Amino acid sequence: MLNPATEKSLSKLMSKMLRHTPEDFRLVLDPADGSCPVDSLLKAIRAQAKWSWVSREDIEQVVRNSDKQRFVIEDDRIRARYGHSHDRVTYTPGEPPAVLYHGTNKNALPSILKEGLHPMSRQYVHLSEGTHFATLAGSRRGELVILKIDTRGAERLGVTFYFAGNEVWLADRVPPECCSI
Repeated sequence: MLNPATEKSLSKLMSKMLRHTPEDFRLVLDPADGSCPVDSLLKAIRAQAKWSWVSREDIEQVVRNSDKQRFVIEDDRIRARYGHSHDRVTYTPGEPPAVLYHGTNKNALPSILKEGLHPMSRQYVHLSEGTHFATLAGSRRGELVILKIDTRGAERLGVTFYFAGNEVWLADRVPPECCSI
């Protein structure tokens, strides 16, 4: 069993491999969903001298304990749920709750209320069903503000929402009239 510090460090490596630079680790991800066989990830991790001892159980522990449920294992394949900076991963459109939440920095609020939410350097705008994940995401950016997103109004304006799993929803954008404090 991994201690908390080692688990966090391995989670960061897995994020780098599955979300950001898989090619740096000779990891080939399925272009449709960003997944790869768990054994391929394990081999890529073990190729790093510091991580040569990692087991499949260690990977499963990271998946199970991730605070934001960043990873999922299905049919012996693993993928990051969201946050990819490599090829755009596609998700199936879904019907979100009437209100979703987005955590952001207070300094960004005037721009958001004027221009709406945009993915910036990400592929999608990340939203959550509750304030817990919105708080986790937004607290990294300074003084936290939680926005309420009117999903029905956004849908009327042409926004499509995608369910990424574990209370996380994605959108290409959210118009300013659908964002409130």
